[in-house]
Amino acid sequence: MPVDFSTYITQLNDALAQENGAVLAYLLRPTSPHGKDLVKEFRDATRPLLNRYKGSMVSPWDEIAIQYVLVCTHVAKRRPGDAFQEHTTLVSQFLRFFQENRGWTLPALFSILRDLRDLAYDADFHARYNSQKSDFMEEAARVISKAFTHCITDRMSPPDQSRKWGVYYVAGLIMKSYFKVKRISLSKNILRALQANADIPPLSAFPRSHQVTYRYYIGMINFLNEDYTNVHYTFLILFPPVRLTVAFKAEQELTLAFYHCHVGADANQKRILTYLIPLRILKGHLPAEELLQRFPALKELLSPFISAIRQGDIAAFDRTLENNERRLVELNLWLTLEKARELCMRGLFRRVWIVAEKSTRIPISMFHCSLRVSGIDVTQEEAECFVANMIYKKFMLGYISHEKQMVVLAANNAFPRLADRQAPFALM
Repeated sequence: MPVDFSTYITQLNDALAQENGAVLAYLLRPTSPHGKDLVKEFRDATRPLLNRYKGSMVSPWDEIAIQYVLVCTHVAKRRPGDAFQEHTTLVSQFLRFFQENRGWTLPALFSILRDLRDLAYDADFHARYNSQKSDFMEEAARVISKAFTHCITDRMSPPDQSRKWGVYYVAGLIMKSYFKVKRISLSKNILRALQANADIPPLSAFPRSHQVTYRYYIGMINFLNEDYTNVHYTFLILFPPVRLTVAFKAEQELTLAFYHCHVGADANQKRILTYLIPLRILKGHLPAEELLQRFPALKELLSPFISAIRQGDIAAFDRTLENNERRLVELNLWLTLEKARELCMRGLFRRVWIVAEKSTRIPISMFHCSLRVSGIDVTQEEAECFVANMIYKKFMLGYISHEKQMVVLAANNAFPRLADRQAPFALM
C-alpha cells in the first residue's frame, strides 16, 4: 500500500514514541519503498513547497521529514551531489535529537551515516566523471566525526543504554572515509580519543561486526606505517616509527579481524587476507593451497611469489614483481613483497648448502655461481655481500672468512626455519 506524507509522519511519531531505533532507521533510509512513494506524491519536491509542513511534528523531526523527501527526490532524479548536501543537513538535524537521547537511537544513526558515506561516494564519482571538484567524502568524514563526538561524550545514560556503544562502528565509518580519500593520517584524532576514554567498554564487548571493521583499519594503519619509504603517505605521525612494533601490531589486528569475520563474508575475508598473507610470508608462514583456492584473485596475485620463494628462484620472483608492479602499488603491497625477496635468496643459498652435502665450509664462489645460474648477474664481491646480509639477518647461521673466501656455517641448524627466527620483522 502506498505511503503518503501524512502516513509517513505518523509512522515516524510511532517509532519515536516506542523508542524503536530499527524502525526509525528503516524510515530514514532513502532506498526504502516508502521513499519512492513520497517522490511520486510530490513529483519534483522543492523546499518552499515542503516548508508548509513545518510544525507537523515536534522539532527537529518536522525538518528531518522534509529533508528526507528532498533526499529521496534527488536520489530518484540521479543528482548525487544535491542528495548528499540535503542528507548532510538531515544528519545535522538528527544529531540535535541524538545528543539528547540514549542508545536506542544508534540503529538510526548507523543507517543515516552509512547512507551519507554512500552518497558521498556516488557524488565524488559523478563529480570526477564530469571533471568537477570532488571532496564529498572528506565532508562526510567531518560530519561523521561530529556523530563520533556525540557518542564518546555520553556520560549521562545508563551503561547499557549509552551512546558509547556506537563509538567503534562510527570510528570504522570515519576511517573507511579517510582511506577512500587517502587522508589516513587524520585517523589519529579518532584513535587518540578512543585511547583517552577509559570508560568505553572493552572492544570485545561490542558486536562482532564492529570489532572486525575496527581491527581491520587499525591493522591497515600499522601495515602502511611499516612501509616508511612510501612517499605517497605520511603514516609515521600516527605512531612512533618503530617498525618492529607496527609490523607485529598489523599482523595481530588483521589476524583477529580475519578469525572474527563472518564465515560468509568472502569479500571482507579477501580484503583482510590481501594484507595478512604478505605479512605472514615475511615471517616464513606460506599460505596453504586450500586457503588460496577459496580466493582465486589472491591466488592469481600471490601464488607466483610463493612458488618462487619455495624454489629459491630469484629471477622468477623479480619478474613477477615487475609484471605486477602497478597492481601491487595500487594495493600498497609492492614494498612488502619486495622485502620477501630475501626469503627467495635464503632458499637459493640453502639449495647450495644441500648440494654441498650440508658442509660447514662452503666457498663463496658456489653462492656466486648459484646467483649467476638464477639469472642474477653480480660479481663475487657482491655475492659475498649478499651472504653477509643473510647471516646478519639470521637467515643463515655462521660467518665469512674473507681472507679464505669461505663461508663457515653452523654445524647444527645452519638455515633456521623461517618461522623460528626471533623477531623476524626487526631487521626488515
